[in-house]
Amino acid sequence: MPGPRLPLAGVLRLNRPSDIWFKPALSVVAAVAPPNLLLLALGRLDLAMYTMAGSLCALYAHNRPYAARAGVLARVVLGMTAGLAVALVAASLTSNAVVLVTVGALLAAVQKALCDATRLGPPANVVLTFITSASLFVPQTLGQVPGHLALALAAGAWAWIVGMAPGLARPHGPERRATAHALTLAAGYAEQAGARTAHGPRARAAAAAGVYAAWQTLLSVRGDGTRLALERLVVRAEAALATPADADPARLRAWARDLRGTGPLPRPDGRADGGRADRHRVGGDRPDNDELLGAEADRAAGQPPLWHRLGPLAPVAVRTALGCALAGYASLALGVGRPYWAVVTAASLYQANVTLTWNRAVQRVVGNLAGVLAFAALVPLAHVHPAALVLVCLALNFGAEALISRNYWLGSVCVTPMALLVTEFAQYQDSGRLITERVADTLVGAAVGFVAAVAVTNRRAGDRLGHALTAVEGARDRAAHLLTEPRPAPAALESARRGLAAALVDLRTTADAASGEWWQRALPEERVVTAERSAHRTLAATVRRQGLHPARNTHARAEDVRR
Repeated sequence: MPGPRLPLAGVLRLNRPSDIWFKPALSVVAAVAPPNLLLLALGRLDLAMYTMAGSLCALYAHNRPYAARAGVLARVVLGMTAGLAVALVAASLTSNAVVLVTVGALLAAVQKALCDATRLGPPANVVLTFITSASLFVPQTLGQVPGHLALALAAGAWAWIVGMAPGLARPHGPERRATAHALTLAAGYAEQAGARTAHGPRARAAAAAGVYAAWQTLLSVRGDGTRLALERLVVRAEAALATPADADPARLRAWARDLRGTGPLPRPDGRADGGRADRHRVGGDRPDNDELLGAEADRAAGQPPLWHRLGPLAPVAVRTALGCALAGYASLALGVGRPYWAVVTAASLYQANVTLTWNRAVQRVVGNLAGVLAFAALVPLAHVHPAALVLVCLALNFGAEALISRNYWLGSVCVTPMALLVTEFAQYQDSGRLITERVADTLVGAAVGFVAAVAVTNRRAGDRLGHALTAVEGARDRAAHLLTEPRPAPAALESARRGLAAALVDLRTTADAASGEWWQRALPEERVVTAERSAHRTLAATVRRQGLHPARNTHARAEDVRR
């Protein structure tokens, strides 16, 4: 069947900035500045490519709790260094551009699959692919590789310190922000549901994703009083999501405001708690202790193995490899001296489905074309002195991270001139030629990359939607069966509720991804809507049975649950 229409309206619309836009923006400046300024003082800016490989790792994991962030950042640094090592060894063994483009495309596919499977988060694989692809075309000898990798590791260690440093002032900042975000979204949904606006389903999906993200954040840290207090607040957000008519949006927003500072943690019973919630032992007679038991069960279960998560990503990996390779080959055929720009452009396009990939292609082209104009305006200033070149690049690093959460194209306006100026660290280039090649590679990479996305159809998306539907229906049946029992075990009821909530989030994510794919059989949209509505009713009944909200009907009737 023909695929969905490719939109233009709204693709370039600006969003509200991220709540923590300043964190990656400041972190990347703090991570990049010392190595670059040191190389400037030594007269070795030609080595900045290698230190930037490590420094740019400071862009990652800003939404992770610090205990988890330490491991994630360390793995990013090691992954970046491993990709750089492959690229540098390849560059030292051959100068054949076709071979190097092929290596770059395979690296891009591996990086895309691993970042998606591990849910690394922004900037995901794009920065990794930019560094490794560019390094493939830097003249190299095998003897130089260890020293260049040491520079990357040293800068990566500094980036790790920069990423972890805020934890000294706010050790629970990420967990508090994630919980506050979930409460705010739940309050918004409760208001939308009460007003019965057309945006209610969208608000519910956003709130469910926010609650799920908050649980994932809290489940990644060890138990202490702060985590238990935050879990109780997330339980309230989740309960508001299930029974919006019983929720108090004003109270949810007040709790969210209290969490954004450094003051005492709010408590659902109205009392403040300075992180001493561990004195309320899990398993007592408070209603929310059942939820904490469920959280402990989720934490013990852990995540499925990496190989299991990589399986469904095979089509995306094939798309990435094929699109990047073809884009690089087309760039070479046009005589462009830096085909890695086309490789990176193609790699940056691939999203969850073809429609989202189209959106990213439009954003990438618009942002890059505006970015080359910005480069033309900035390059005279950057050529005044090497120090000016370094400072302009630092300003562009900050601008890119400050703006990219508004819309990808706006961040690209800063990323593009920065990438062009980085090529001048070794020696000044012909600006006209740089602009011409960048425009050509952008257009070629976007066009060829998108064609590859259309050609490599993700036919498994429909199958995964069927599996997600079966999972929701099974989880709903389990919860409904427990509700028919006179006195179901609290832990079992909570486990069933949380399992159903997680299955619903997965169903909506899978349905959204499948709906934007091309050349598929018709999707079971009516079955999806029916499953979601039935599951929402069961969640509401479960929440009321657990006493998380004052029930308007004290006991949910079995026939209401089973409808």
